[in-house]
Amino acid sequence: MVRWSRDLPVAVTLIAMIGFAGEALGRIYAGPLLAQLIWGAAAGSVAVGVAARRLPSWLVAPLSVAAMTGYTLLALRLAAGRADLPDPLGVLVADAVRNGIPRLLTSMIPVEAIPDTVIVPLVAAWLTGLAGTEVALRAARPLLGYLAPTLLYAGAVYVVGPNADQARWLTLAFAAAAVVGLTVTGRPTVSAPGRTGPPAASAPDGPAQPVAATDDTPTRTRAATRARAVAGSAAGAAVVVALAAAVAPVVATRVGGTPVDPRRYVQPPQVDSLDENPLIRISGWALEPEQLLFDVTTLDDGGAGPATDGAAADPDQPAPDEGTDDAGAGAPTRIRLAVLSDYDGVTWRVGATYRNAGRILPPPTPNPDTTVDTVRQEITVADLTGRLLPAVPTPRQVDGARIAYDQDTGTLIHPDGLTPGLRYTVTSARERPDANLLSTADVPAGPAVARVLRVGDGTPDRMRRLADQLATDNGAPYDRALAIEEFLSTHYRLDADAPSGHAYPNLEFFLFGPRNAGGQRGTSEQFAASFAVLGRLTGLPTRVVVGFRSATGTGPVRGGDAYAWPEVYFTGPGWVAFDPLPRPDTQPRPVEQDFRPPPQEPTPPPTEEPEPTDTPGAEPSTEAAADRPRPGGLSGPLLASGGAGLLVVLAAGLAALVVLLRRAQRQRRLADGPPPQRIAGAWREVTDALRLAGRPAPPHLAATEVAAHAAAAATPPPVPGPPVPDPPDTAADPVAAPAAAGRIRPPLPPLDDLANLVNRAAFAPEAASDDDARQAADRATAYADTLRARQSWWRRLRWSLHPGPLRWRR
Repeated sequence: MVRWSRDLPVAVTLIAMIGFAGEALGRIYAGPLLAQLIWGAAAGSVAVGVAARRLPSWLVAPLSVAAMTGYTLLALRLAAGRADLPDPLGVLVADAVRNGIPRLLTSMIPVEAIPDTVIVPLVAAWLTGLAGTEVALRAARPLLGYLAPTLLYAGAVYVVGPNADQARWLTLAFAAAAVVGLTVTGRPTVSAPGRTGPPAASAPDGPAQPVAATDDTPTRTRAATRARAVAGSAAGAAVVVALAAAVAPVVATRVGGTPVDPRRYVQPPQVDSLDENPLIRISGWALEPEQLLFDVTTLDDGGAGPATDGAAADPDQPAPDEGTDDAGAGAPTRIRLAVLSDYDGVTWRVGATYRNAGRILPPPTPNPDTTVDTVRQEITVADLTGRLLPAVPTPRQVDGARIAYDQDTGTLIHPDGLTPGLRYTVTSARERPDANLLSTADVPAGPAVARVLRVGDGTPDRMRRLADQLATDNGAPYDRALAIEEFLSTHYRLDADAPSGHAYPNLEFFLFGPRNAGGQRGTSEQFAASFAVLGRLTGLPTRVVVGFRSATGTGPVRGGDAYAWPEVYFTGPGWVAFDPLPRPDTQPRPVEQDFRPPPQEPTPPPTEEPEPTDTPGAEPSTEAAADRPRPGGLSGPLLASGGAGLLVVLAAGLAALVVLLRRAQRQRRLADGPPPQRIAGAWREVTDALRLAGRPAPPHLAATEVAAHAAAAATPPPVPGPPVPDPPDTAADPVAAPAAAGRIRPPLPPLDDLANLVNRAAFAPEAASDDDARQAADRATAYADTLRARQSWWRRLRWSLHPGPLRWRR
C-alpha cells in the first residue's frame, strides 16, 4: 500500500508533463489529433513501466519498445485514415521512418497530422515516458525522473519557434504538475510506533534481561540528522538563488524576443531547372499541340462570371477564348502551373520556397476589391512531367496526393515527381477583381514590391524608349498596362514555330527584328515576357504565369492549350491577368508605323536682334506727328521712354528676385534639415539641372539609371543646320591651338556615388550621416555647375534666370 501511494503520484505526474509537451507541440498542427496521440503515448509508456517495475531492469526496455511499436503502427494507421492517404500502411510507415525529421521541419504551418509528421513526436514521447518511469520509480529519484519530460517540453517549444502564440498557460500547467509531483513524493516515511531504544540483548548464559533505554543516543542522532538536513537545504537554496540571480537577467532579456525558427536550418523541397523556369517549355508544347498532358473535370464551380484567373484586360470585352459571362461549369478556365516573379535579364525564375503541406492549405488573405468563389476540380496526370501540379488559383485543399506549397505564389509541387495516372482533387478560392475599379486603381511601390519591379542590368535602349513612348500619354497605371497590351497584340504575330528564349537579346529581336528575318513573331513566351519587362520599365509590378487554358473546364488538356500570360498587381484588386496575344484573324501592323524614337529637342542657335533698317517709302507724316507735342498732356516720346524704363526696372527686379530665390533654394536644399533630407535636396539639384539643360530624366528611372542618363547628357543634342567642322589639328597648326582649347568642354563628373547615397537615404535613412550629406552636396553642385558651363552663353543666362526650379513638382 505504501508503495502504490508513492508510485501512483509519480506516474500521474509523468503522464501530465508528457501530455503538456504534446499540447505545446500541437499548437502548430491542424486539429487535435497529434496532442491526443501524445497523451496516449504518455499513458501507455508510463503504464508499461509501472507494470514491469518488479521485473529485471534488462527486460523492461524490450517490452516497452515492443509496446511502442504496436502503438505507433496503430497511431500511424489512424493518421493515414484521417488524411485519406491511398498508399498501403507499410509504404507509409517506411517513408515516415526515412523522412520523418526533415518533413516535420519543412512542413507548412499548420502541419497536418499524417504519418510523416507524427512518427517523431510519438516515438519521442514514448521513450520519454520509459526513461522517466525507470529513473523516478525503479531508482526512486523522482526529481531526476522529471528531467526527461522537461527536455521533451523544451524541444517541443523549440520546434514550434515563432510559428505560434506564447504557451504561457501550458508552461504554468507543466511547472505546476512537476511541483505537485515533487510535493507528494517528498514526504518522509513515518516509522512505526515502538521502542525508541535498541532491542533487548540476550545474555549468553541465561534468559534475556531487559536493558534500560538510553535516551541520549537517539536524541543526538536525530539532532545531527536535522542539522545535516538544514545545512543541505540551506546550501541548496543558496545555489538555487545564485543560479536564479545569474540566469534571470538573461532570461528576462529574451522574453520579448522572437524565438529561433529551426526550419531555417533545414532545406525545403527543391525543384530542378525545368520546374524553376517552365517558361522554356512553352515552345516544346506548342510544337506538339496534340500531346495529352492531363485530364481535368470540374466538380463544382460556384462562381459568377467567366472562370478566369484575374480579369480580362479590357473590362468592356471578354478576354480571348474566355467568351462569356456565363457562370458555372462549362466556362473557359485558366489553370495555373507556375508563377515566375524573378527576372535578371536572362531568365525568368519561380524563386519559390515550397513547404510540405497537408490537405488543408493556409487560407489566403483576399483582396478588398475582389469577389471570391470556390472551384473544385479533379485532375489526372498523363504526359505532364516535372514536379509542378496544375491547379486553379488559389488552392485551399488538395486530396489524393502528397504536396508541397509556396504560400507567396500559391503554386503546388509533388515532391516525388509526376507520374502517369496520378489523380488528385483540388479545391481553390478564385478571386475576381472588380473591373469597374481598375481604371482608377493605383500600383504599390517600395520594398514590398521591389521583387516584381526589378529588371536585370543591360536593358536595351530601344526597349526603354518604347516603354517611355507607351507611358507618355497614359498616366494611370491601368491605362499603361492596356497600352502595352494593345501595342503587342496589334503589331506582332503568334507563331508556334518561333524559337524559345526570353533574355534581353531574344526580346529585342522579337520587338524590333525585321520580319523577313524572323523578327516580330513569337510564342506566348515572348509576348508575356515582353509585357512584363515593358510594364516594369513603366513602374508596373508584373510577373509571368505559365499555365493552360481549358475551353470548358472539363476534358483533356493538351500541349496546344499551354501558354503564358502576364499579370499586374494593383492596390485593391490584387493581381490582374492581361492577354497581349493577337486577336484571331487580325493582320499585325508593322512596328515601324507606330514606334519612332522620340525626337531630340534641338538646341536653337543663338539669335541676334536684327539691326533697324530704313524702310524706303515710309510716310514722313508719322514721324512728324510723333514729334509734335500733344496739347494738354505729355509728349509721345516721353511716355514711351517712361514705359520702357518701367518695364526694364520690373524685368530687372524679377530677374534679381528669381536669382535670390534660386540661391536660397539651393542653400535650403543642401544645408538645412537632417542628412536624408539634404541628400534628397542634392538629388533635386541634379534633376533640375538636367531639365534646365534640356535633358530631363524620365520619371520611372531609378537613381542608378538617372546617373547613367546624366552621364549621357555629355553628348549635346543635334543642332539643325550645316554640320560643324571638326576642330583643327592643333599639332599641325600651333596657331589654332589657343582657339581650339577655348572650345574644349569640361567633362561631367560621375554621379554613381550620389545615386548610391540617394538609395541609402531612401531605404535606410538612419544610416545617412552628415558627411554623406556634405559629399552629396559637393557632387550635385559640381555636376550642375559643370553642366551649366558646357551650355552656350544664352543658355547659361537662361539657366540662371529660369523660374522653373521654384515651381517644378517633385
